[in-house]
Amino acid sequence: MTRSSGPGKLATVARSEHHTGYWRVKLVLHYEGRDFHGWQIQEDRRTVQGELSALLRRICGEGSRKLTAAGRTDAGAHATGQVASALIPVRFDEGELLRALNALAPPDLWIASAERVPDSFHPRYDAVSRTYIYRVGVDHRSGSPFQAPWCWPLGRALDLELMVDATHCIIGDHDFSAFAKSGQPLRGVRCEVLAAEWSVAPQAEGILEFEITADRFLHRMVRYLVGTLVEIGQRFRPVDDMARLLGVEPGVKAAPPAPAQGLFLARVEYSTDYTEDRARGQGGSE
Repeated sequence: MTRSSGPGKLATVARSEHHTGYWRVKLVLHYEGRDFHGWQIQEDRRTVQGELSALLRRICGEGSRKLTAAGRTDAGAHATGQVASALIPVRFDEGELLRALNALAPPDLWIASAERVPDSFHPRYDAVSRTYIYRVGVDHRSGSPFQAPWCWPLGRALDLELMVDATHCIIGDHDFSAFAKSGQPLRGVRCEVLAAEWSVAPQAEGILEFEITADRFLHRMVRYLVGTLVEIGQRFRPVDDMARLLGVEPGVKAAPPAPAQGLFLARVEYSTDYTEDRARGQGGSE
């Protein structure tokens, strides 16, 4: 089948609808990112895709195919809701596959669920939104070895009111090129942020959480946003810098990106019908 892209979106994608002897599985993954060099497989580097591919080969032989994910995550970033899919030989069912994967998985990778989905399902192109959470440590307790690996251990107070005010600017459809490591000309630079908010992390004293949901993300977009919002919270730059950056005003630059260790891919949402809304959600980078 083919799928047409909308303005500024990825070019038409052709995909087979049927694979004899296989079924497609949707996997929801959790991983602790410190020892991974991101999602995408790389030669001589440990990655989530490489680890999961090796697990599937051990279980299915060479039979598993086409392992893809909802989006790439940076080296050191974490996930509690990454979605991947692969083609699995029909001799396995969902329960058997899930038990085998978790029996063999390393301690920093866990498969939360395995679900049979239509053969046409694609975890990236069929996603309608993604949610990231970024954690910032705002007092000395964030330096604890039980906190620091999963937050930016900034260790100093921030003006949360200023950060909340600046966050209001990013809701809606905007050009986020000022908050991206590199351009994505095939997919454009516009993203629609559906929700963004700061809160005190539950059950983690001294941690602030930034949660953001959008139809798509540019490369390192969340980390650049957080870095800039933290500078506003430190009163190093004015609140209206956010609007100026979204307006691509000359001479205004975003702050350096926040460290990867505070970033979590929390959720990926899909239409109830996986064949709907495929023109959306094509930007899975972060």
